[in-house]
Amino acid sequence: MIASSPFSTAPDVACDIPLSLVRAAMDSPIPIALIDDHGLMRSALADMIQSMGRYHVVVQAGNGVEYINAVQHGLPVAVAIVDLHMPQMNGFDTIRWIRAHQPHTRSVALSLDMAEETVARTLHLGACGFLPKTVEKDLFRDALDQVIREGHYINLDFLDTEDGPLLRSAHFHARQRAFALLTARETDFVRHVCDETEPTYDQIADRMTVSLSTVHGYRESIFRKLHVKSKAGLVIFAYKVGLVGREG
Repeated sequence: MIASSPFSTAPDVACDIPLSLVRAAMDSPIPIALIDDHGLMRSALADMIQSMGRYHVVVQAGNGVEYINAVQHGLPVAVAIVDLHMPQMNGFDTIRWIRAHQPHTRSVALSLDMAEETVARTLHLGACGFLPKTVEKDLFRDALDQVIREGHYINLDFLDTEDGPLLRSAHFHARQRAFALLTARETDFVRHVCDETEPTYDQIADRMTVSLSTVHGYRESIFRKLHVKSKAGLVIFAYKVGLVGREG
């Protein structure tokens, strides 16, 4: 059981941080966890974060099991920076655990693998953002600030995807525009696609009580309207513009 902390006002939606939490964060050091199996990388990252002033590294772990052992008695963590590829318990499983057991902790994936399928998977599992290990200090600090302030950080410039230029277009960043382009049933389809269980199209058809051909029709229409070319690209777009994953 995770103890109560200034970061323990449970949000209704993953990655949505209440204003009261933001105010608490601004008045006290913000606890950060680093989960990475490379000790040198972890140590350098800890030094960088500590130098930022408002953040304090409270946990350093080499994998998900070590992290769970460190926080099981209630140590509060506002943001967990999680490497995806680790032994014993990898970053994907760690992010899933954090979402299930620490709903007040925000996970940010840190990896050299920025393929859209990898990014989409981390979002499915509950990550509130993703960063490449090559990120510069100033941008890293901006990402942490945004996760605390807004509950998420998604920078499409990092993506290794052919959808990138279209997804980065200002036209398709507008949440209101996205809602205007999609019908109610298409929006419902997107939410099913983004479900953490990662349902197949057959399963989505069953859930929506429509035929598989109708589901494929929704998919083709949405891909055309939003100028995305893959299921993973659609997931990333949906989280970026707020169609799923957070409110407000």
